[in-house]
Amino acid sequence: MTPALTPHFTPSASVTPTPNGWRLSIPAGPRGQYRLAQLDDYAHLPRSAFPRSPPFTLSLHARASATDLPGTWGFGLWNDPFGFALGFGNTPGRLPALPNAAWFFHASPENYLSLRNDTPANGFFAGTFRSPRWPAPLLALALLALPLLALRPASRLLRRLASHIVRQDGSAVGVDVTQWHDYSIHWQTGAVLFFVDGAEILRTPLAPRGPLGLVLWIDNQYAAWRPDGSLGYGTLENPAAWLEIDKLHYNCA
Repeated sequence: MTPALTPHFTPSASVTPTPNGWRLSIPAGPRGQYRLAQLDDYAHLPRSAFPRSPPFTLSLHARASATDLPGTWGFGLWNDPFGFALGFGNTPGRLPALPNAAWFFHASPENYLSLRNDTPANGFFAGTFRSPRWPAPLLALALLALPLLALRPASRLLRRLASHIVRQDGSAVGVDVTQWHDYSIHWQTGAVLFFVDGAEILRTPLAPRGPLGLVLWIDNQYAAWRPDGSLGYGTLENPAAWLEIDKLHYNCA
């Protein structure tokens, strides 16, 4: 049975059905308050039971309310490595993990989401993360190094080390996101292909390790680990914003 998509949203946000899809909306608000509207198929599952494995194809039409929305929005597949909503309200019983993902992702300039210096760190991009499935005790041991992130030289070194463990690839997507476009992701065992309006924009051998969950979201959050070692994390002031999804189709063939 194909898992159903389930809406999740913070107060005053909404996930509203439309004739052929959904509108995910968040209200205007100040910095310091998290706002999220999301559809997913994994929220209450243990990570080992996430429903998506290759071969898997996702296709949809999408548009956003503005080109420069604060925070992030997007759609695709991931393993929710830090718990539901990127750490705001962790899913009970789900331990942190290294990231695995294949998605279209929009990130405002406050974000810096690349461990490499030659892949997009913000803006609108298609990208993947591929990480080993470390057992929880080993990952917990690695987390002991987190206090070193407060020291810029140590943080820069840890970022370089992390880039060899968490491998990633990506390509900027140069379209007007306020207009309808066709997006598709083809996740195979040894590759991921991304298409926009029928044109291939990225083909990468860095396919994520499954299983993964399907997610579509918009929020006002940011995260940054910059090449100089500086860190940033939190929520942003935002206007009322929405992401519309139309003609969503996905299969495992």
